[in-house]
Amino acid sequence: MEKLFKLKENNTTVRTEIIAGLTTFFTMAYIIFVNQTFLGKGTPVGMPNIAVMTATCLSAAFGTFLIGFLTNYPLAQAPGMGLNAVFCYTLCLTMGLSWKAALAAVFIAGIFFIVITVTGIRKIIVDAIPLTLKKAISAGIGLFIALIGFNNAGLLSSEKGTIIGMGALNVPTTLLALFGLALTIILVVAKVPGSLFISIIGTSVVGCIVQFAFHVNMGITRPTSWIPHVDFSTFGACFTGFKELFSAPVLALVSVMITLILVDMFDTIGTLIGAANKAGYLDEDGNLPKVEKAMLSDAVATSVGAVFGTSTVTTYVESTAGISVGGKTGLTSFTTGACFLLALLLSPVIGFVPTAATAPILIVVGVMMCSALKDIDWDDLAIAIPSFVTIITMPLFYSITDGLAFGFASYVIVMIATKRIKEIHPVMYVIVALFVVKYVLPFVKF
Repeated sequence: MEKLFKLKENNTTVRTEIIAGLTTFFTMAYIIFVNQTFLGKGTPVGMPNIAVMTATCLSAAFGTFLIGFLTNYPLAQAPGMGLNAVFCYTLCLTMGLSWKAALAAVFIAGIFFIVITVTGIRKIIVDAIPLTLKKAISAGIGLFIALIGFNNAGLLSSEKGTIIGMGALNVPTTLLALFGLALTIILVVAKVPGSLFISIIGTSVVGCIVQFAFHVNMGITRPTSWIPHVDFSTFGACFTGFKELFSAPVLALVSVMITLILVDMFDTIGTLIGAANKAGYLDEDGNLPKVEKAMLSDAVATSVGAVFGTSTVTTYVESTAGISVGGKTGLTSFTTGACFLLALLLSPVIGFVPTAATAPILIVVGVMMCSALKDIDWDDLAIAIPSFVTIITMPLFYSITDGLAFGFASYVIVMIATKRIKEIHPVMYVIVALFVVKYVLPFVKF
């Protein structure tokens, strides 16, 4: 244990690391239930719920073990919030891919990430994106996720002759979601460890009591069996999706891969750097030691996660919860990963977690992701305009990719117009050109 994780060198103990690992797990365990909100039954993806939970737990365990062993950092990985939204609403809904073909695209993106990470190209691309746009991307995805949360909670409506409006508040599931939102806010501002996970469980319990005691529909289903089981029906399905993916017109295929790779790349780097920054691992120049190994772990975990049957795996900022209670080594990660394996035993209770219990989590996670807004220089219009365009177009267009395209293009245009061309990295021109190919050149839709 000492030789593997260097506990004495990092001035920590086994007990401290285990407590830190448990803390991280309960802070990010909400993804076990929330991921099916994007990938499960009733979504444009339509994968089996238990299969989504199985893939989520296995990919989180694998990715967390990997980053812990490769870097000895107390970081954890799981299918990323925002990235699952891209999988659902961009790949499956907008582009019309089946979930098998979408998993195939994620697998290829993971392989691509491995190659550009090993060769150093990934770091060059990341460095090309101005910091202000990286912050804007995070905030934009946060607003997009919050929008989905409000919609899932029943708080939005487009039936009043307006583009958007408030939904009916006298619906039982909406009232439960409002209760869950209030509970989540209280727990978060009180800084209760594992607040998001506790909120899901607490809201679900209240929903169960109301539904079964007063016969009010809260969207809760009884389990068909109390015996824990896993569903491997999505395992390896990505390989059967290659035929559909590669039968698409060339430009359509390029469009899919550009979309996935751009969004995945910037989101995974954003969360990794965000976690490292909060943990205090960045050096005086803002660089992360062992960043190549960290990026390699999420690249490998992405492809492996696609084989299991889930969207892109990324480093979680919630890792800082374990760090805040003393986690300093990969033993913290090992503990968190082990907890995700044990979480497979939760399958019998998954039906007891209604959408009303997970919707508030999306809203609050959106708030947390918007913390990046404070780092944008709003007094400099050349910076503020492309940042705002990036942020606002994601929820308005209901597309993270479209937000990226408009944000990046507006940045290049504004910089040229203000004669600040030297601030534009050459790679940015290439990225914008790829978006032009995606949107301007005609191609046959799926």
